[in-house]
This record gives sequence, structure tokens and C-alpha cells, in this order.
Amino acid sequence: MASKISTSFISPFVIHFNCKNSNNKNKHLNVPLLFSSRRLLPASCKMRQRSFGSQQKRQHVKKGSPDQQRPNDADLVPTSDGDSESESSLIDREPIDVEHTEEQNLGSVFVPELKESLVLNCDGGEELSTSQLDNLISMIRNAEKNILLLNEARVQALEDLHKILQEKEALQGEINALEMRLAETDARIRVAAQEKIHVELLEDQLQKLQHELTHRGVSEHSELDVFANQNEPANEDLVLNNSEIHSFSKELDSLKTENLSLKNDIKVLKAELNSVKDADERVVMLEMERSSLESSLKELESKLSISQEDVAKLSTLKVECKDLYEKVENLQGLLAKATKQADQAISVLQQNQELRKKVDKLEESLDEANIYKLSSEKMQQYNELMQQKMKLLEERLQRSDEEIHSYVQLYQESVKEFQDTLHSLKEESKKRAVHEPVDDMPWEFWSRLLLIIDGWLLEKKLSTSEAKLLREMVWKRNGRIRDAYMECKEKNEHEAISTFLKLTSSSISSGLHVIHIAAEMAPVAKVGGLGDVVAGLGKALQKKGHLVEIVLPKYDCMQYDRIDDLRALDVVVESYFDGRLFKNKVWVSTIEGLPVYFIEPHHPDKFFWRGQFYGEHDDFRRFSFFSRAALELLLQAGKQPDIIHCHDWQTAFVAPLYWDLYVPKGLNSARVCFTCHNFEYQGTAPAKELASCGLDVQQLNRPDRMQDNSAHDRINPLKGAIVFSNIVTTVSPSYAQEVRTSEGGQGLHSTLNFHSKKFVGILNGIDTDAWNPATDTFLKVQYNANDLQGKAENKESIRKHLGLSSADARKPLVGCITRLVPQKGVHLIRHAIYRTLELGGQFILLGSSPVPHIQVYPILLSSFSFLRKHIFNICNLYIKLGQGGDLTVNNNCEPWLHHIEVWC
Repeated sequence: MASKISTSFISPFVIHFNCKNSNNKNKHLNVPLLFSSRRLLPASCKMRQRSFGSQQKRQHVKKGSPDQQRPNDADLVPTSDGDSESESSLIDREPIDVEHTEEQNLGSVFVPELKESLVLNCDGGEELSTSQLDNLISMIRNAEKNILLLNEARVQALEDLHKILQEKEALQGEINALEMRLAETDARIRVAAQEKIHVELLEDQLQKLQHELTHRGVSEHSELDVFANQNEPANEDLVLNNSEIHSFSKELDSLKTENLSLKNDIKVLKAELNSVKDADERVVMLEMERSSLESSLKELESKLSISQEDVAKLSTLKVECKDLYEKVENLQGLLAKATKQADQAISVLQQNQELRKKVDKLEESLDEANIYKLSSEKMQQYNELMQQKMKLLEERLQRSDEEIHSYVQLYQESVKEFQDTLHSLKEESKKRAVHEPVDDMPWEFWSRLLLIIDGWLLEKKLSTSEAKLLREMVWKRNGRIRDAYMECKEKNEHEAISTFLKLTSSSISSGLHVIHIAAEMAPVAKVGGLGDVVAGLGKALQKKGHLVEIVLPKYDCMQYDRIDDLRALDVVVESYFDGRLFKNKVWVSTIEGLPVYFIEPHHPDKFFWRGQFYGEHDDFRRFSFFSRAALELLLQAGKQPDIIHCHDWQTAFVAPLYWDLYVPKGLNSARVCFTCHNFEYQGTAPAKELASCGLDVQQLNRPDRMQDNSAHDRINPLKGAIVFSNIVTTVSPSYAQEVRTSEGGQGLHSTLNFHSKKFVGILNGIDTDAWNPATDTFLKVQYNANDLQGKAENKESIRKHLGLSSADARKPLVGCITRLVPQKGVHLIRHAIYRTLELGGQFILLGSSPVPHIQVYPILLSSFSFLRKHIFNICNLYIKLGQGGDLTVNNNCEPWLHHIEVWC
């Protein structure tokens, strides 16, 4: 669910009144009023200007200047002793929770303070009239009522959103039930197929019976002829016997005809079973339609996530959800009918099973007929019973055929209705898809398109307004601009620009425009966790629907093989440094779907062509130059971001540069967010170095601004970012509490406590797409939570790669990847290595350290491991040669190795 970042801070603004004293001289009465405001509320939530009276002069409530929008500016520029004391007294008071304060109590909270301030600041002049004071009080109360109404509307919108989510969950449950019913129908169809096989077996048995009956009839005729030649006097008896035999043959003929009819009936059953197979295919088609229905439901879910930003569309979404709910109920009814018909078909198949049992009984009766063939009376009775049974079988088979035929017709009608409903749903989804974002292109495509538009703007081929409209279309992933880009692939640049200009009629996007200015980004320029945070946070915000861009220095030691389509813009950005303008070349590319700008300074000191990211003697100058050049790029590109996010001391210069130099130039739409990943690194330098990037040293080298807390002649960029940013974050809530103490604050605890209202700790996360063992290509074997077999194979692979012993596969293997600095607890890592080896485990350490004596320790440890391995092989060789055996691994040399370890 997309969420907006709202920055809460106290924004002072001053109401000016014209008072006349006894000498008829005008005095300005400054009454500072403090209100808790939110920057990102809609424009309709802002306080309207009101007039105090028609006879009096109109008094206006004016919003502060850009300098007054800075956080805590009230204590940065004191005007006089009296004003500073009144302002500090107002700031030190506890904030009022407007959301939970009743309307009748709000007047008692603000009005007495207002009256007291008016009396204190008049300086002996005449007091304000009662009507002016009442008008001012009524204006404040109306504003408080508006705030309460806004809070109630927000609560109502959240409740509506919660109801919509519950309805979505109910729809998902019904879809799962439909899937279970489809699975049951599949099982029943399989049972019908098995019954078909049984019927074919019955047909074969009937054919065998028919063959036996015909064979026995021929043998009886031959016996009668022999008996007539031997006993002529018994002709009358023979005639009688012949008549009986003739009747018996007629009965056999009738049995044959009945068998033929049974065979025809079985053929009809086969045809019905074929129709059931056709029904299977139709069920498969239904499953395909169900999958399309699920995709349409997923599209609806994406619409719901987007509609959370716009409360006005909640009612329309409710209507759509209700319509979908009714359609799903209709689909559920159709599937219920199909299920009932399948149940009836199963009952018919059960009746067929009963018929099969009766046929088995018929075979048993035929065997009895062979035994009692000499008794004609019993044979006649038996034949009569058989005829009756066959008639009953025929009638039941005919009824079952009619029932199956009717069920098939009903099933076909229900399938047709289901297909019509799905077709209507598809048409509706297609109509809605015209006005929705396009999801068939990767983020790399949209980022590349955004960089193309910015390049045209910097090269003066587009105006600022045209570039803004095209950026918004890319931001919304509009299908029209996607199609225009595809059409312009074969065209030249002029034709492509003219095609894009025809599309400048898009609406404003609902997301935020976030620009990260940082010194690292994974995977191209990474030293520590900062690079992972910049890349991971950027991708996460991009998935939430926000526009994210990143500005980096163009190092010579970057991993250029991980950068796709790196190209230089045909434009030069000039930035101020050391009293003159220096040119900067701008490169653009997309990294993991994010648009990235690389700044290459044309400075004689070659700031970023040093072969390493940090650790140079002039890092303060390098990154202050980069911070100024990055803001100059945003200004010349006509960008108006909502948030500028800078990281660590290397880009901490962005906050004071933005408020002091670039807000007056027109780059004034953003609020500054600063994240410190490690307060140990603060980048302090002599105060005079700050003038190189154009900042005023005298104004900033003060205790309440950028002056270092431990040395008054040094500048602390980290402190400046804390003071000048609208919000300050760090890597976890516990670390935020730790750095506010004197032990963990590294000298900045007093500054952090003073600005505690805008300081928060947010726990770092991981990029689950990059750190997923099921898809990680760097692993030899992928695995997941359900199949952990790959872990053992990867363990064996890394042992072979590093030359570790793999004789005992169950031996624990401990891995540690970190920067080897004292803050990480190097002494604890050292203890863990020895403890792991004592317990029979293995330890792998990967890392580097700027501290020389720490960096040497892993090298000595690896050298000892190499020496230990070769001594082990030599001892093993001597032992085997002494025993006259084969040269295989033996553990008899372990005591020798233990002595060597103790010696080392």
C-alpha cells in the first residue's frame, strides 16, 4: 500500500498589527503564533486569509519567507532580546494535540496565550480594540474547527478503505472455494472414465457368453441326430425333444438379439463417455477462463492500491467491488449448477455399476443353465426370468440415457452462460485498462525514457513545462508515451521530439518525486551499507509508485561492467567553487531500473579520479564540490522534487546549500531528508574550507549552526545537516537512542537532543529480490525454505574453493563479512575465530580495514592457515611412509599441529 512521507515540524509565522501610541507613531506589533502544520496536506487544508473589519485596516496572516520555512529558524536569527525571549518561551511550551483536543477546550488553550502576547508586545502603546481581538479569536477557532473536520474526514476515509480490503478478502475466499469445486468436478470425471473401462470389460464378457451359447446349440443338434438313428421306435419322444430344442434355440436367438441390443446400448454409453471427455475439455477451458478472471482481479487489486491516494474515488471503488461481488455470486451459482449435474452423472454411473453386478449374476445363472440343461421346465422358467431381467435392464438403460442426455444439455447451457459472463467481464476490464498504468514494460524502460526527456531539456530541445508534462506521463507509466516511443525507434531525433510534444496533455501524478544525492550506490559504487540502502530504498519507493532519481559522482573505480547504456549528455553544467565556475559533464544510465545521473567535474584536482572512493586528504573539498554541482544540475534541469534525500557527511552540504543559495533561485519545492548511517564519521574541517562551495562562513560558524561542538574553529557538515534538514533519520530506533547519549553521540548528542522532534530511527531492511537464495546466481546450487539440500552442496563448494578440509561434512562453518573497524567489535571477531577453532569448527572472514594493525591480522591468519595445511600434509606423508602404507589422509599429525598453533 503506497504511503506518503509527511514531515511534521513547528512552522512559526508572525501576524503584524498597526498600533498607534500617544505620539501618533506607527509601531509594528509582532505576535508570534505557533501552529502544528503538515507540509504535505492538500492545498484545501491551508488557512484562508480573513479580514478583521470593514472600518479597520485589513490585517493579513502572511506565510514566512523561505528562510522562515527552515526548521528551528526561530532560534537561528534572533532579532532582539525581547523578541527572542518571547519566541523561546513559546517554542519551549509543550505542543498541543489538535486531533484529540475537544473544540470547546481549544479556545481556552490558545486565546489566553494570545492575549498575554498582545499585552506584552505592545510596549506601552494602546491596546487593540475588542472587535479586532474577537475577530482574531474567531479566526483561530474556525481554523481549529477546520482541523478537526479534516481529522474526522481522514478517519472516515481509513474506515472506508478498511471495508474495501475486507470485501477484497471475502472475494478471494469465494474464488478459492470455486477452485475447490472445480477440483471436485475433475475427480468425478476421472471416476466416470474408470466406469467406462468397466463397461468395456462387460462388453467383452457378453461376447464370450454369446460365443459359448452358439457352440452349445450346434453340439445339441448333432446328439439328436445320432439318437434318432439308434432308436427309431421313440420317434414321438424325439419329436417332442426336437420341439423343445427348437424352442430353446428360439430362446437363444432372443438372447442373441438382446445381447446385440446390449452391445448397442454399450456403444451409446461410449458415445456418452466421449461427451464426458468433451466436458473435461470444457472444464479445462473453464480453468483458463478462471485464470483470466484471476488476472483481472489482480488488476483490480492494483487499482485498489493506487486508489488509496485519492479518497474521492472510494465510493466508485465500492460500487465496482459490489458489482464484482454480484458477478462472482452469479459465477458461483453457475458452478453450483455444474456441480449438481456432475453429482447426478455420478449417480447414473453408480446405477451402471448395479447393472454390472446384475450382469455378473446373469453369468452365474448361465452357468446354472449348463448344469440343468436336461430339465426343460427349469430351463423355461429360467429363460423367462432372464427375459424379464433383460427387459428391466433395457428400461433402466434407456432411462439412464435420457437422464444423462438431459444433464449434458443443462451443463452445456450453464457453460454457455458462464462464458457469456466472463466475456462481459473481459470487455469491462479492457475498457478500464485504457485509463490505467501500463505494467508490461520493466522499470528500466521507464527510467531510460525519463533520462532521454531530461537530456532533451538540458540540451534546450524542450521547454521546462513540456518536459514536466512528459515526466508526469512517464511517472504514471502512460501507455500513450510508451506507444510513441515504440513508433519513434526508426525516426530521427527531431521527429521523435515532435511526436512526444503531441502527448503533452497528461494529468498530475499522485506519487512523490524523490531525488537521492549520495556518494555510494550498489552495485556500481559500494563501500558499506550505504550503497545497499540507496539502491534498495530507491527500488522500494519506485514499486510504491513514486518517481525516484539518484545523483552520484562519476568515480574512475566504479564497476562499469554493471552499468548499462552509459551515455554523456550534450550539455555542460557549470557550478561555483573557489571563486569561479567549473564545468561538469553529466552522464546518465539506468541501474537496476533506477535512473542515475553521474557528475564528472572538470576540475584540475581530478576530484573523483583517485582510484578509491574515500580516504583522500581533500575529501571535504571533493564532496562539497559534488554537493553544489548536484543542486546546480537539479536547478538547470528544471526539476521540482518533493523530497531531496542526502546521506552521511559526504552530501550533508546539500541541506545548507539548498536553503541558503538555491531556494532564492527558484529550487524551492522540496523538503530535505538527511540519513546518517554512522555518526562516527563527521567530516570536520577548518572553518575557512566552507567558503569554497559558496557558503557564508561567518553566518554558519556558530554554535547553533555548523560549528563543531568540540572545536570552535572547525566546521562539522554532519551537524549542519541535522540543523538544516526537515527530518533526520538513522539506521534503527535503538541506534537513535544510543547516539543521543554522551557515550554514543560522538559529540553530537546535545545537537540531536535539541532537534529530537525531527530525529527518528528507522530499521534498515534488505532487498528480498537480490538476497534470495532461490534465485541467487552467485550460489552454486539454489535452495529455499522448503528444500535446504542446496545449503550442504554450497558448503562443500566453498570449502573446496578455499582449500578447507571437507572430511567431516557435519563440521560447522562460520562466515563473517564486515568492515574491520573498532566499531564493529574486531576483538569479538578475533575471540570468535579462536573459539570456533577450539570447538572443531571452521571460520571464513571477508573484510578490509583502514587501520593498519587490524588489516595485517587477517593476512597473518591466512598465512598461518596455509602453513598449517602444508605441515599437515608433510606429517601425514612421513607417518604413511613409516608405516609402509598408502599416501592417504591421516589424523595422527594433529598433536604436532596443536603444538605449532600454540607456538604461533
